[in-house]
Amino acid sequence: MPTYDYECRACKRSFEYFQSMSESPKTTCPACGEQALARLIGTGAGFLFKGSGFYITDYRSADYKAKAKADAGSSSGGSSPGVSGSGSKEKASASSTK
Repeated sequence: MPTYDYECRACKRSFEYFQSMSESPKTTCPACGEQALARLIGTGAGFLFKGSGFYITDYRSADYKAKAKADAGSSSGGSSPGVSGSGSKEKASASSTK
């Protein structure tokens, strides 16, 4: 059941109330008894997955995991082209100045 936020227009008291989605909104304030209760529009609640089993990699197929492992193994031996290209030029210029 969802939680709804209410505020009384008469006494300015605000509170949360658990009720069914099919139930009509409350109209009577439990504090002052006035018929000035209004249901507030909320932003909704986020939810947080806790524990194991909620990561995207946990639901991948065995074929996908095998391909990812093969890709990781083949790319770990080399370095990225941008880094190796600039590093070799710096080494060449440093050795030529000696």
